[in-house]
Amino acid sequence: MRIDVVSIFPDYLAALDLSLIGKARQDGLLDVRVHDLRDHTHDRHRTVDDTPYGGGAGMVMKPQPWAEALGHVVAQGDPSTKPRLVVPGPGGQPFTQALARELAREPWLAFACGRYEGIDERVYEHAREDLGLEVSVVSLGDYVLNGGEVAVLAIVEAVGRLVPGVIGNAESLVEESHEDGLLEYPIYTKPRTWNGRDVPEVLLSGNHGAIAAWRHEQRLARTAARRPDLLHASHGDGDIEITAATAGDVPELALLMRACWVQEALANDTLEIPALRESLDDVRASLDTTRTWVARRAGRLVGAVRTSRHGDDWHIGRLCVAPDLQGRGLGRRLLEHAESTAPDGIRTFSLHTGAKSADNLRLYKKAGYRFTDAVPPVPGAVTLVKRRR
Repeated sequence: MRIDVVSIFPDYLAALDLSLIGKARQDGLLDVRVHDLRDHTHDRHRTVDDTPYGGGAGMVMKPQPWAEALGHVVAQGDPSTKPRLVVPGPGGQPFTQALARELAREPWLAFACGRYEGIDERVYEHAREDLGLEVSVVSLGDYVLNGGEVAVLAIVEAVGRLVPGVIGNAESLVEESHEDGLLEYPIYTKPRTWNGRDVPEVLLSGNHGAIAAWRHEQRLARTAARRPDLLHASHGDGDIEITAATAGDVPELALLMRACWVQEALANDTLEIPALRESLDDVRASLDTTRTWVARRAGRLVGAVRTSRHGDDWHIGRLCVAPDLQGRGLGRRLLEHAESTAPDGIRTFSLHTGAKSADNLRLYKKAGYRFTDAVPPVPGAVTLVKRRR
């Protein structure tokens, strides 16, 4: 990933040479370039600001230096690609883990660090209309900083660690706070007893099912105590109704699956995905051979999942959520619903997904699924299994 940062205080970004981000730069995983906005001024004072039209306190960053700086950044890249421009500011969309994952999929990001009262609004228009950039104004929170540099450090840290290879053990990314709307569970290390305080016995039991259940309960409890707003957001889907699919759902169901698996095709660089080849008749016929569940919100079909029994295994397939609602916990709810419908005698749950479907793998691993050596149904897919508790 390439990252360009424009600032009037380029030394502020020196922290990007440290720790894992610095190592990723040395290893060539992150190409970070910092630019001085004042290099694009043309007066002896290197002026980048002026008084605001309409009056008011403070100064506003002038448009011309920014236009030249952004043009310089764009000109340094491949003409066939352009960066996504991120401008930190208190009036932007909230920076979340979901947005961090979205930005981590971009090959090239550029950051504009504003100062004073902000950047002349015409710079945003110039970036969109003249340079053809996608512009995102992003806020770290409901407070005001002196400039965008602190925010850029935080955003680059959050995004950079999601780039493959930056974190040595990718498994450490799976159960972190905010990955699925909940905070992380308590963690412990040696010694077993310290200062009169013991590690919870369940973590010493070796019973991985019990440990997973304990950790999930702790995540819910911690989120309720510290961030009840997150708990409401991640579980506040009471307006979602999950019911058994009927023949009347087939057209919407087929359209939803097509939209979702086009995303999977792009992520895995293949069109050889069974879901993309299903016709309306195939979807209709599947209602007789599987148990299919659909999720609706305000009448709209927004998610679905299939289940089928194979001996003592309960196979879960075609789990999908409308693209505009992904990352809000509905996929997890559908997965839990599919597991809850398993009849007596089921010992394992299994499912398939693309080997490069990072968001899917994150969801399934957090739910306790693990890779197996079973041969997947199509090349490029993987099989995951979870033992029923």
